[in-house]
Amino acid sequence: MRRLVLAAVLASAGAAGAVDAPPSDALPDLAPARALIAQGDYAAAAADLSALAERARHADIYNLLGFSLRKLGRTDEAGRWYEQALYYDPAHRSALEYQGELFLQIGQPDRARENLGLLALFCPEGCEELDDLRAAIAAADQP
Repeated sequence: MRRLVLAAVLASAGAAGAVDAPPSDALPDLAPARALIAQGDYAAAAADLSALAERARHADIYNLLGFSLRKLGRTDEAGRWYEQALYYDPAHRSALEYQGELFLQIGQPDRARENLGLLALFCPEGCEELDDLRAAIAAADQP
């Protein structure tokens, strides 16, 4: 069912996404937030990214905000931001991976496997996000 919904979103994303999303040059510099994430300062990264999300609509901002919130254990909020990232870019590989990891964290492995299937579609030659989610699912399947 979810794949059918995603297929419908992908079919309309060209027109709808182009209208809603700002031009790529409108994306603020995410290097400071990425540095905070790399340092493990997820609270500061979430604060910075929340401020950016008020000024710009972009899947990369939403994905990193979801990641930071997930690392802080704020899973409901993280889930909403991953959904926003995937609304603006249904093929956002990092958002699919991180949302899949969130699904594992909240005890929904079947939904994580759905994201794995989507990544397999978007990465027919393989990609890091596919490998990472596959490994996370394998680790979660271990007793």
